[in-house]
Amino acid sequence: MIIIIDFGSQYTQLIARRIREQHVYSEILPANIHPQEIRDRSLAALILSGGPSSVNKSGGPGYDINIFNLDIPILGICYGLHLLVQHYGGTVKSSQHGEYGYAHLKLLNHSSMFSSVQDQTQVWMSHSDVVTKIPDGWETLALTNNNIIAALSNDNERRYAVQFHPEVAHTVRGEQIINNFLFKIVGCRPNWTTGNFVDDQVDSIRSKVGNEKVLCAVSGGVDSSVVSALLKKAIGNNSIVVLIDHGLMRQNEVEQCKEILGLELGVNIHVYDESKKFLSALKNIRDPEIKRKIIGEQFIRSFEEIARRFGAVKFLAQGTLYPDVIESGMFNSGVQTAVIKSHHNVGGLPDDINFKIIEPLRNLFKDEVRNIGKELGLSGNLLQRHPFPGPGLAVRILGKISKNRLNILRKADEIFLDILREERLYDDIWQAFSVLIPIKTVGVMGDRRTYEYIIALRAVTSSDGMTADWYNIPADVMLKISNKIVNSVQGVNRVVYDVTSKPPGTIEWE
Repeated sequence: MIIIIDFGSQYTQLIARRIREQHVYSEILPANIHPQEIRDRSLAALILSGGPSSVNKSGGPGYDINIFNLDIPILGICYGLHLLVQHYGGTVKSSQHGEYGYAHLKLLNHSSMFSSVQDQTQVWMSHSDVVTKIPDGWETLALTNNNIIAALSNDNERRYAVQFHPEVAHTVRGEQIINNFLFKIVGCRPNWTTGNFVDDQVDSIRSKVGNEKVLCAVSGGVDSSVVSALLKKAIGNNSIVVLIDHGLMRQNEVEQCKEILGLELGVNIHVYDESKKFLSALKNIRDPEIKRKIIGEQFIRSFEEIARRFGAVKFLAQGTLYPDVIESGMFNSGVQTAVIKSHHNVGGLPDDINFKIIEPLRNLFKDEVRNIGKELGLSGNLLQRHPFPGPGLAVRILGKISKNRLNILRKADEIFLDILREERLYDDIWQAFSVLIPIKTVGVMGDRRTYEYIIALRAVTSSDGMTADWYNIPADVMLKISNKIVNSVQGVNRVVYDVTSKPPGTIEWE
């Protein structure tokens, strides 16, 4: 396997993902891991991630310097490069300018790290510290167009370092550079598959759970469905599949989910209507962070109450994904990333939980989860469903939630998605949905003045949910959608379309 030492970068899981895409197994470990724990594993190489800290300032993640004594290849990325340079006697200095965004490589020496990579290849930079003196025995492999050291190595000691981020899509030949490290330098074999992941998770679930029962939370979405399929494979009838109707689902979604999941998973879906509790707790709440935390806590309280009906249930399984963890401000080796929004199943969870949480997909992205679902035999109809947030329509109604606003949004959203399916656009889009903007605008219908709400439409393309581009719906389809919403949904007289990419926007509005 390849082990990635995490120094707090938001891109750390992307490194693991790029390696898995090459059919090589990888794991992420915290910066303070003891070297002996690394030696005890079947290890081929070590990668040191980037991170927000500076090697010239105190307060960075603590780590054992003996990791540098491991007799295996080591690759440092960004902050990892600075650690290697400093450890081996080079100099890293802080710069007022640094490099952020695109840069181009000037290749200086032939190296297997850059095999099949052309001079002037575009890379992605995000750093303020720079190398001003390389260690003895090392050579500079590449500079940027700003004459800043971009890559260096010590082939004798099998130490390699890059200042840029090969794991992000903005580095044009990043996949090739990672491929070169794995196969030309480390000598890995590409023999890890999604089947391996399924087998590993089944073993892990059985080991954690034993003969205990597990409450499996499902929503009808891809992630929780895959978790349910994994649990069924691992523990069979000891998995109790529960769908909570929190009153924030889309039109007819509870009935559809029960039917689809029952057929797909071959299990009995227990449905509980908890909508009064959720809607009461959300009354007059406007702030999206507070909404998410209220919903996260109420889910746990409802699951605790439901669990008592099945006897002693110690475990709760849920479909948390890595983007949920990142945006919620996860702790990476003691370094907290920025909170973008507290997902109800991560940052929204209360401190006092009676369950042990099982999250087998926590380190995966959506497209990886879909591949796991295929391995488990789930159908394309289920796996290609657009993502739907756990808090449901609560985060698609800006401001206060009411039954009237929920009804308006449900009807508008149903029209939007139905027309996308009719026009055969649904499967080309990563996620599409409607947002109710609680601002009224003047309109005219039947020669009369109207003063009604705005519906915003959102449709994006993406591969992993970390970045996204707005989808260019044809004008005639947009006209069809807009006309039908305005003519069919009482309370709406204006439709707008969101053409913001992520970043700078997020996919969801709240």
